[in-house]
Amino acid sequence: MAYKAHAFLGLTGQEIDWFEIPWSREAPLKEKVHLEGPAVETAHIAYLKESRGIAPGDVKSVEVRDGVLHVEVVPSTNKADWTLCVEEDKYPRKDFEVHTRTADDKFAKLQEGRVMYRLYTPENASSPRPMILFLHGGGNGGYEEGPGARDNEKQLMADYGPVNFAEDYPDLYVMAPMCVEEHIDYSKANLNPRFETSNFSKDPRYGWSRYYLGLVCDIIRRMVKEGKVDPKRIYVTGMSMGGAGTVRMMSVGSDLFAAAVPVCSTMTPETFDILKSIRRPIWVTSAYIDHSLYRHKYLVDAVMNMRDNGNDNAHLTLFSPEELEKYDISITPSLKKAANYGDLFHQNHWSWVPTYKDEYGIMSWLLNQTKED
Repeated sequence: MAYKAHAFLGLTGQEIDWFEIPWSREAPLKEKVHLEGPAVETAHIAYLKESRGIAPGDVKSVEVRDGVLHVEVVPSTNKADWTLCVEEDKYPRKDFEVHTRTADDKFAKLQEGRVMYRLYTPENASSPRPMILFLHGGGNGGYEEGPGARDNEKQLMADYGPVNFAEDYPDLYVMAPMCVEEHIDYSKANLNPRFETSNFSKDPRYGWSRYYLGLVCDIIRRMVKEGKVDPKRIYVTGMSMGGAGTVRMMSVGSDLFAAAVPVCSTMTPETFDILKSIRRPIWVTSAYIDHSLYRHKYLVDAVMNMRDNGNDNAHLTLFSPEELEKYDISITPSLKKAANYGDLFHQNHWSWVPTYKDEYGIMSWLLNQTKED
């Protein structure tokens, strides 16, 4: 039996909550078992431990059953490295097989032409069903070549999103395509350029380009033609770069979608021009301030423009500090107020969490929209 770790998709993305290791000895004391490494050695977790007495990675129970050591922990992110320490033994992450509930079991791995995607299909779907199309953010796609190329997985595992949709709305199709990205070191990238000069790659092979979004639309249209998807109830949402992709999708496939929820959408002159002219139902969300300092200004201007021009079903939510704190976002007192990775503005970027947890009934609103034309 290999070492096994069991995970689910939580608020920080893929989170591990218990481990299995072949075991022939007495069960170790709980105090002799712990997690170490970057996954649990952060200022955020230290603050939770200090203020609440419990934090991600803390061991909840240890027992041996049928020759297997079971270790249950407070759910801890799998985005960073970790090592499970049992008495004097160390078990690094690379030695574990990770099984992720729902993601592994119910999302088919598919490819049509250039488009690689994961698809959740409702059980016993005998009539056309609604669909949610999810577009991932930057850094969660694949590459043309090299490590992690075209792995068709990160768009599911990186953040709270499509897997949770399948669990919360099991009667809907959930489609999560992967876009091909250019290699970018986001820890060194300028995340706060001047709005006037900000833009996406002009190469249609990369990102949520109009060309690539058109290919995604072709797949959805085929599913509609085959009687699988309800043509009046197709929805699109995405975060950050995927939020911008959601905005652009409302231009590329405006005939397909009943409504859209772009979350913390990257704002460039192009996406701003598209967003302010959308006539379909749309609910835009972001934090009160984000790692692009001008983001919320253009989101407000675009939504006001939509409403001024007759789109009464255009909405905007900018989550306040208190609303983010409900989900433990940006709660560490020492966070700096500067537009760099790892600080307050970066954590504020996680506004997809309250959005997809249905704050203000945003997701309920989305799934109640019906396209009439």
